[in-house]
Amino acid sequence: MKVCIIGQGYIGLPTAVLFADNGCEVVGVDINPNIISSLNSCELHIEEPGLKEKLELAINNKRYSASLNPQKSDVFIITVPTPNNIEDLSCDLSYVISACESIIPCLGKGNTVIIESTIAPMSTNKIIKPIFEKAGFEIGKDLYLAHCPERVLPGKIIEELINNDRIVGGITLQCSNKAAEVYETFVKGKIMKTEAKTAEMSKCMENTFRDVNIALANELTKICSKIGVNTLDVIELANKHPRVNIHSPGPGVGGHCLAIDPYFIYSLAPDEAKMIKLARNTNNSMPRFVVDKTKEILKDNSTTNTNIKQIKNPKIAILGVSYKGNTGDTRESPALTCIELFKKEDFEIGIHDPHINDENYCSFEECIENASICIVLSDHEEFKNLDYDLMKEKMRNPIVFDTKNIVKNNNSKDLKIINYGNL
Repeated sequence: MKVCIIGQGYIGLPTAVLFADNGCEVVGVDINPNIISSLNSCELHIEEPGLKEKLELAINNKRYSASLNPQKSDVFIITVPTPNNIEDLSCDLSYVISACESIIPCLGKGNTVIIESTIAPMSTNKIIKPIFEKAGFEIGKDLYLAHCPERVLPGKIIEELINNDRIVGGITLQCSNKAAEVYETFVKGKIMKTEAKTAEMSKCMENTFRDVNIALANELTKICSKIGVNTLDVIELANKHPRVNIHSPGPGVGGHCLAIDPYFIYSLAPDEAKMIKLARNTNNSMPRFVVDKTKEILKDNSTTNTNIKQIKNPKIAILGVSYKGNTGDTRESPALTCIELFKKEDFEIGIHDPHINDENYCSFEECIENASICIVLSDHEEFKNLDYDLMKEKMRNPIVFDTKNIVKNNNSKDLKIINYGNL
């Protein structure tokens, strides 16, 4: 079986190497020539455990190649981004539409086309299906079309692509059957067949469920901060109830899924999706909350109540930019919003993230040099045990504001660790 995968990012590339690892001939397509060149030289543009080894094996076995253009294949899988439209927050299908149109010259009767990109409910039926019908194909007869959303966690993508259950939503039952056969190549989890529109809504609701529950935890943090209650203790104790599982609060919600997909539902029924929109608003407000609390902490630890920026000229050390711990994924990261808010208020900023190669970021030592506070915005393993001695030596005020609740307290009187429990 030959598989052509459009989009070689966080989903497309791992999917490609898994098909190659299971005996398929795979061509990975991307519009970025730098990515194509890098992949054919076995160089990764994303960080994901186990991916480089599988890519090397696939290239050495001549089962994978990267290309700027699609090729005739048995199966075509679309894994391109789907951002929000700015006007109404609806799903921007422009990349998906472009990808579908790009494969039409390569399509033949009996081919299977799978949309993995997260899309709004009814998109496959109303928008994608007509593209192929206009090209002369009868869906379910000579071309099989399905929506099969991914459901993986960065840092465990390879493992979860193999072992997680998979939703396969076909335009027709035969479309579902054909798509299921494709994933049976490597998926060990249960393959669940349904309609395309049901698969679309299921994917959007999976991410919306998580977003709403994180919003509840973040709202609790704001409430507890206002009235003087330890948020983290409340969550720990409440979660001892056998049917309660309050999520962890943080500086906001990032990633291409949770921060975007709920809007796909909201835009279709804004009058009904009130809770979904409120949750989005709550999570989007957290970077502002972090900035405001940082200013309060700086003021509380200043020797004067005069304007802290003019008198003390505080430097803020940002630890972590990626939205997901132990990855370099910055998509929709709330840390980026925090940084922009601090810059707008003219604070001096130092930024350190051991998982991101950026010329504007610096080493840990440079980041904390003369800093008045460190703010942990990513739950990287490297930040759980910070070099407290170095911090006490280099920082103007050895204070850590841990928005991810991961930093281990060494009970030092010289280093203050503040989290959502003791704001």
